[in-house]
Amino acid sequence: MTLSAAGTKKVRSRVFCRCTEVWASSGNAWPNALVLLALFIGLASTGWAGNPQGGQEIPEELKRMSLEQLGNVEVTTASKEPVPVARIPAAIYVLTQEDIRRSGATSIPDALRLVPGIEVARIDSDKWAVGIRGFEGRFARGLLVLIDGRTLYTSLFHGVYWEVQDVLMEDIERIEVIRGPGGTIWGPNAVNGIINIVTKNARDTQGMIVSLGGGDVDQATGSFRYGGGVGTNFDYRVYGKGFRRASEFHSDGDGFDDWQMGQIGFRADWKTQNRDTFSLQGDIYDSKDGQRVIATNYFPPFTSTVEQDSELSGGNILGHWRRELDEGADVQVQVYYDRTNRDEANFNENRDTFDIDFLDHMTLLHQQSFLWGAGARISSGNTTPDIPALVFTPARRTDKVYSAFVQDEIPLKGNQLALTIGSKFIHDIYTGFEFQPSVRLLWTPNSRRTIWAAFTRAVRTPSRIDEDRQVTTLVSVNPLTFRRLIGDGKFTSEDLLGYEVGYRSLFTPRFYLDIAGFFNDYDHLLSSEPGTPFVETSPPAAPQHLIDPVFVRNGLRGATYGVEIAPKWDLAHWWSLKGSYSYLRMSIKPGSQSLDSSTPISNNGSSPRHDLALRSSFDFPKGFEFDPAFRYVSALPAQSVPAYVTADARVGWNPYRHLELSIIGQNLFQPYHAEFGGDPGGLVGIRRDMYAKITWKSSSR
Repeated sequence: MTLSAAGTKKVRSRVFCRCTEVWASSGNAWPNALVLLALFIGLASTGWAGNPQGGQEIPEELKRMSLEQLGNVEVTTASKEPVPVARIPAAIYVLTQEDIRRSGATSIPDALRLVPGIEVARIDSDKWAVGIRGFEGRFARGLLVLIDGRTLYTSLFHGVYWEVQDVLMEDIERIEVIRGPGGTIWGPNAVNGIINIVTKNARDTQGMIVSLGGGDVDQATGSFRYGGGVGTNFDYRVYGKGFRRASEFHSDGDGFDDWQMGQIGFRADWKTQNRDTFSLQGDIYDSKDGQRVIATNYFPPFTSTVEQDSELSGGNILGHWRRELDEGADVQVQVYYDRTNRDEANFNENRDTFDIDFLDHMTLLHQQSFLWGAGARISSGNTTPDIPALVFTPARRTDKVYSAFVQDEIPLKGNQLALTIGSKFIHDIYTGFEFQPSVRLLWTPNSRRTIWAAFTRAVRTPSRIDEDRQVTTLVSVNPLTFRRLIGDGKFTSEDLLGYEVGYRSLFTPRFYLDIAGFFNDYDHLLSSEPGTPFVETSPPAAPQHLIDPVFVRNGLRGATYGVEIAPKWDLAHWWSLKGSYSYLRMSIKPGSQSLDSSTPISNNGSSPRHDLALRSSFDFPKGFEFDPAFRYVSALPAQSVPAYVTADARVGWNPYRHLELSIIGQNLFQPYHAEFGGDPGGLVGIRRDMYAKITWKSSSR
């Protein structure tokens, strides 16, 4: 029997409504996923033969770029100037807006799972552990994250609070990830890698977009954005978003980690007739994150479990000016202010950060691309402990970092061979002067092949958590003994000497391969060194107790090495396949003067040795899409997390040019699995999640 176009639409409508009822009424997400998968594949197959007739054309912005086009995408992370990926002498990966949309990711860490070499693990509903080439953790050091050039790390601990880093996912143009040190351009925290989230220019977000969704864990999501313009040179957008997320699985049944957040923001871009461009953007957010901590006290019962919502809020505003000069030269100035307020179960902190950055790009003799720049960052934080066992001394400190850099790309043989040399120079309040040189060699024997090698020195400078913090935990009640981790101002910078090689090749117009190998030599890594125990009688009226002191020092050293492989294969115009495999080996040991036996174990077992991912995208007729993904992550011994295998899947339908319907399943292979430790009360199980999303968009141009 052959159905007419109208009859086919009626059948689709009835089947869709019936399966929606089944999905809504059933309590088991795994059968739901199978039903919905069968539904959409079946609907797609009704128009498989021949060209679609009467169907809607998929919008141009939804179509995939060719592999050759991806190699020519210009990125800015390597040099703060637009450079094609094929000309980057570093292990770089570009996650496009199409990759993010097809993944169904609802957060930046979820999207980063798509990038080879990045270790992403969910601790609970509102916290992540992220790392590159080792040292994965919630407060991972040595990883620099930026949104449109605005540095996200906090000077409290030189890490990122991922739970408050959010943007409208549809407004991300791309995410550029450099695996390996990038200290020459970006400074003291770019030790193991750089993640640069680049949002779209306001001229590319004209019109209205509205999105609503909900499901098992991601219970409710909603967002809107409106963009417009004045004349031909001024464009703007405003947006708002909010969500509510349920708690993950806890063996004790106490789901404390539910999470809700709202955020609004804007961006305006203006280009004048005399080659000047201006950009102004800002965001404000407010969040409540469920949290559980173990509080230590000097009075009986000495420890207690505290559960409460963390009150997190803040905002930022960023301005950027760029003037184009002759012969491809330009100057840029960027300024931003960031405010964060954190009211947590064990401490409060309010922080104000001011940052200014200047860049001058010029072309010298023999087509040398020469850059130099300078910057300053002032970050003032005030902490107020909620429990006596966690103290920052002094309560308020202002961190000041001044920096300058120079970099020269020297062509050695036309466009085929180039040498890039440079160094970053910084001065901070903890260690004084630091320099970070880099040498990179790029060979492109033809337009489809790139071979590169690099040597870099990078440093991770101290933060307040290293220098000013005292944390006390209970060891035993009889005799009453506490262990106290003490930062007493004697911690210095951690050092890295990084050696890298890489190969990228477009073997055929449909097959691309990227391979990178690395060896990182670390010295002066953070250690916890035991001191001499002593008797303490404070605070007043507290029982006499013994203090076992442990001091923050730089007693560890060691190495990490590994390889990262990322192939891409367009098997047909309607089918693409992307994969990644990362192998990591860590060997962190105490130095000759160190007595720390526990930190090396936690470092060596904090990141997976093997990380394998495979994802595929199918474009069916009538606007149907199917995007399955498979992940294998090996065990984390330091976190007592076993290896796991799981899968995600997205099914999308674009019945009209401005409408998209999608159903996403995450962690489909098991009801829940652990990914990382960190919360009191045992490992948290990350639950299977099924949710649906509808997005409507219109363009004013």
